[in-house]
Amino acid sequence: MSFEAALEKLHLARPVLRGESMARHTSFRIGGPADFLAQPSSAQEAAAVLQLAAAYAEPVTLMGRGTNLLVRDKGIRGLALKMADGLQEWSMDEETGLLRCGAGLSLAAAAHKAAELSFCGLEFACGIPGSLGGAVYMNAGAYGGEIGPLVAKVTALDEQGREHSLTGEELDFSYRHSALMEKELCVTHVELKLSQGDKEKIRAAMEELKAKRWAAQPVGEASAGSTFKRPPGAFAAALIDRAGLKGTRVGAAQVSLKHAGFIVNTGGATAQDVLDLMTCVQEKVWEKFRVRLEPEVKIIGEE
Repeated sequence: MSFEAALEKLHLARPVLRGESMARHTSFRIGGPADFLAQPSSAQEAAAVLQLAAAYAEPVTLMGRGTNLLVRDKGIRGLALKMADGLQEWSMDEETGLLRCGAGLSLAAAAHKAAELSFCGLEFACGIPGSLGGAVYMNAGAYGGEIGPLVAKVTALDEQGREHSLTGEELDFSYRHSALMEKELCVTHVELKLSQGDKEKIRAAMEELKAKRWAAQPVGEASAGSTFKRPPGAFAAALIDRAGLKGTRVGAAQVSLKHAGFIVNTGGATAQDVLDLMTCVQEKVWEKFRVRLEPEVKIIGEE
C-alpha cells in the first residue's frame, strides 16, 4: 500500500492534501508545494500521522500557523504537518493560574483569553499571530517579553508519535531558542503559569502595545515578522536602516519602508527573491558595521 493510500485509511477529520501550495499556509504567501499536507484536529490524529510517516520512512516537516516560515520555491518533500488548524482548545485554572492550551491556538488569542479572566504575563503577545506551539518552539517574544519564562509544561510527540512531557526548565529557553529545535518534537499542548492582575490595566497595556505595533510595523503586509535576530548589543532594524537599505528590492521582495527589520512580499515574490534580498542585507551590514545578521525566519523546503 502506498503512503498516500495509508494516509487516506486514517480517516482524519480533514483530508490530507497532495501537492498543496505552501503559499496558502504562510504569512509570507510564498512557497512551493508540499508532497502531502496533513492538518490534524487532535493530538491523537497527529500521533497517528507521525506513526504512519515513521513506518513509511517519510520525512516530516512540522509547522504551526506559518507566520515565521519561508518555504523554498521547490516546496516540501514528504509530509508537512500543520498543527495550527486543530488543537484550539483551552482551559484556565483560576486557582493555580495555569492556562492550558492546544498548540494550534494563536499566541494573541491566548493573551486575550487570559486578559478576559484578569490574568497577566501575556500582554507582550497580544499582537503575535503565531501558534502557541510555534511560539514555544522558538521562544517567541516582543516588547521585552518572551514566552519561555511562562511555560510550566509542554506535551509533545516524538517522530514515532510517542507522547512526552517537558517542563519549562527542560526546554532550556534562550533568545529565540528552545531545546525543541534539537529534539524536533511536535508540540500538542502548552501550560502557561500566569499571575492574577487587574483586567483594566492588562487591557490598557495590550492596547498600548497594539498601537505601537500598528504605528511601527508593516502590519497587514505579507511578511514573516522580524527577518533577522537581534545581534548582541544592537538592533537588526537599526543597522539595516543605517546601511541605507530601507526599500531595497529583489524582484517583488522588499525591505519594508516602514520597519527595516521586516522583508515584505509586495506581490508575487518568490522564496529566492527573499533569500537573495536577505543575503544582500547581510553582506551590506557586514561591510558597514562588521555585524553578522542571523535569520530569525525559519527557512524550510527543498533547496
